[in-house]
Amino acid sequence: QVQLVESGGGSVQAGGSLRLSCKTSLDNDGLRCMGWFRQAPGKEREGVAQIYTGGSNTYYADSVKGRFTISQDNSKRMVFLQMDNLKPEDTAIYYCAADSVLFRQCYWGGEMLSRFFGHWGQGIQVTVSS
Repeated sequence: QVQLVESGGGSVQAGGSLRLSCKTSLDNDGLRCMGWFRQAPGKEREGVAQIYTGGSNTYYADSVKGRFTISQDNSKRMVFLQMDNLKPEDTAIYYCAADSVLFRQCYWGGEMLSRFFGHWGQGIQVTVSS
């Protein structure tokens, strides 16, 4: 059974930083799309960042561009989300997600499509206070 386990969440003041980690049990083939989504109370789930583990292309939502950085360590089967200059509006549950289809590129059409991600972590809380 595929598992994605997030860690690194918590509470921080505005302007602070957190680094989310996602440990996966996926095959270490490095050829799939990995992403981070978030969902704030009363809001729809939002795609935050994605990366194709077989390359270097990345996507960021406009709301986090310039502040968040997605990266990977294929040897450790891990994906990271470095979050800097955090704002109260970043408060949400953050989910790590993986495409269940090997060798399929991420969708690079200007948004993240959750239907492309067949594997999901349990989510981790990030709270930013003003």
